[in-house]
Amino acid sequence: MSKLVILITSRVDEGHQIGEAWYAAGAPGVTFVESYGIRSLQQANKSSEVLPGVLSIFQILRQNEEMSLIVLSVVDDNAIVKRLIEATETILGDLLEPHTGLVFVLDVEHAIGIRDPRSGSKGSS
Repeated sequence: MSKLVILITSRVDEGHQIGEAWYAAGAPGVTFVESYGIRSLQQANKSSEVLPGVLSIFQILRQNEEMSLIVLSVVDDNAIVKRLIEATETILGDLLEPHTGLVFVLDVEHAIGIRDPRSGSKGSS
């Protein structure tokens, strides 16, 4: 069964390095998603001098620069999951420490269209 590996971190500057490390560890692809947590939203609302409705909440959040990064990859092997977590901790440090990140892994019942650019093969599970 395929696995979806998800990392959420506020250490946005290390994002590219993490993506490259995941790819080198066997991830067939890596996706990055810009995100904002509820604390950022609450702080933006408190500190914003802009009248409500003038700017979207995302415009306010981007001005506040309190962004997080979500890094995603679907992999077919538990050994790759372990390597992705190890690669993440090599870059961010022990994930049990504050201000590193959160990794979790979900079972994926079906994954269609996963391509490994290194081999050119396409698979599904």
